[in-house]
Amino acid sequence: MGFAIVLAGGRGSRLGGAKASVPLEGRPLIAHVLAAVRAGGLEPVVVAKRDSELPRLGCRVVREPDLPRHPLCGIVAGLRAIAAPAAVVCPTDMPFLEGDLLAWLHSLPEPLAVVRSAGRLHPLLGRYAAELLPRLEAMLPAQPAMRQVAEQLGARIVDERELRRFGDPARLLANVNTPAGLGSAGG
Repeated sequence: MGFAIVLAGGRGSRLGGAKASVPLEGRPLIAHVLAAVRAGGLEPVVVAKRDSELPRLGCRVVREPDLPRHPLCGIVAGLRAIAAPAAVVCPTDMPFLEGDLLAWLHSLPEPLAVVRSAGRLHPLLGRYAAELLPRLEAMLPAQPAMRQVAEQLGARIVDERELRRFGDPARLLANVNTPAGLGSAGG
């Protein structure tokens, strides 16, 4: 069985805090992502800060260092914790991900593969190989934009044409970051 690292360490300030617990269609936001992970046959590992509020999850939770507050910190902590060749990384705020997409991303041979839709790179959704850990750890002190991380590491870009096999890319990659986004997602 492969792993999926679900990043839940963000502050959620645009959404009013505790992003993972915000209800969407009667369930916490993170529950939608965990359901997709499990549907894809992957074992979820949630990575969060010590002060991150999480609902009851029924899976392993890894507490990342308090600083820096950067997604790369969660990716590094997750990859260290699973001790597996690779994992799919996904954010807690993409509730419309599909299990088949996550399983397919996990199966890709490239050390780093991230998705792009509507001209926007989504580097928090992709396959990250453990072999990248030394380079990811070396980048962490500079806290680069995740787009830069993907560029510097020569990520394979999964485009909309490939994503369409799994559904409408705009829906699959819809982020719920604000109350308005939550409302349009059905919350």
